[in-house]
Amino acid sequence: MTEALHSGQFRLPVRVYIEDTDAGGIVFHAKYLHYMERARTEWVRTCGVGLRAGLSDNISYVVQRLNIHYAVPAKLDDQLLVTAEPIGFGRVWMDFRQRVLKAGDETLLASAEVRVACVALDSGRPRRLPDNMRELLESVHENQLLTGTSQE
Repeated sequence: MTEALHSGQFRLPVRVYIEDTDAGGIVFHAKYLHYMERARTEWVRTCGVGLRAGLSDNISYVVQRLNIHYAVPAKLDDQLLVTAEPIGFGRVWMDFRQRVLKAGDETLLASAEVRVACVALDSGRPRRLPDNMRELLESVHENQLLTGTSQE
């Protein structure tokens, strides 16, 4: 696991396609949620936690809470950087700070805090985070404390 992953600071490059935009070439507000979902998923995957294996163990993850601020619109063909940074966790949930930046000058386009809950796939009821996810979050949190990179 690289230092960037260990610290929880992950960036996913994304390009804005026509399918992401309205008739004026501006990114539709809900597409930012897609970008953020991809960044969280890729962070987990890059850290070695298999989400598909979780499905076979009756584990799923759902967005429980979302607070988003749209600052500047992204436009058709823009290149973006979408961040995912875990900032807290509990028995059944994990919180992420996320940003969508314009690549190059890193202008902030949107920012969000997202709470993702672990649920049983068959019932949708809350369940304890699996050990591998909890261990990953604990490792990131400890490293953030040691390096002073936590922004809480």
